[in-house]
Amino acid sequence: MNLALTTSYALVVTLLIATPGPVVALVINTASAAGSKKALQTAIGANGASLALIAAAAAIISGAAVLQPETLRWISIAGCLYIGWLAISAIREHVTLPSEAQQGRRLQQGGWLKGFLVGISNPKDILFFVALFPQFIQVTESFATSMGLLAAIWVALDLLILGAYIFILGKVLSVRYRRWIALVSAVLLLGIAVAGLVYNLSA
Repeated sequence: MNLALTTSYALVVTLLIATPGPVVALVINTASAAGSKKALQTAIGANGASLALIAAAAAIISGAAVLQPETLRWISIAGCLYIGWLAISAIREHVTLPSEAQQGRRLQQGGWLKGFLVGISNPKDILFFVALFPQFIQVTESFATSMGLLAAIWVALDLLILGAYIFILGKVLSVRYRRWIALVSAVLLLGIAVAGLVYNLSA
């Protein structure tokens, strides 16, 4: 195993995952509004989506599958609409419902399925993986072993970083700050959805 190449890949992945995006925004929103357990379920769902996208990228790199750009575009549009709906629902809940009602609806926040759907909502991430993995595929001499190792590192770092966000929100910040963070993360999620929708419709 090429240790230097593996370390470089781990550093790149850490920076990519830690950068706020729809999954990070959803996990932060869920941790703030519904607690650590629900946020962890959301993170695991998003992790499952990453594995599905990585598998698709591996199939393309190996020549076993072909991408249809127009299909990706329409799936991306549907994903943006779903993320936008989640964001608007969260914003309305934090703005219009009293604290007691919000507490009563906590269990409806986040969860494995929402995490998976948000994670899979931008299939163009497949293109990102197709571009990323060939740069590090020489970590071992076997294509299958290299892809397995790269995927395992991604999954481990993904859960570790999202888990750090959840821990900080659950153990460090006060409830008052968590409510504001939940609202801000919902607005960020809406912004990501709108930006993605504009990009896909203008493409």
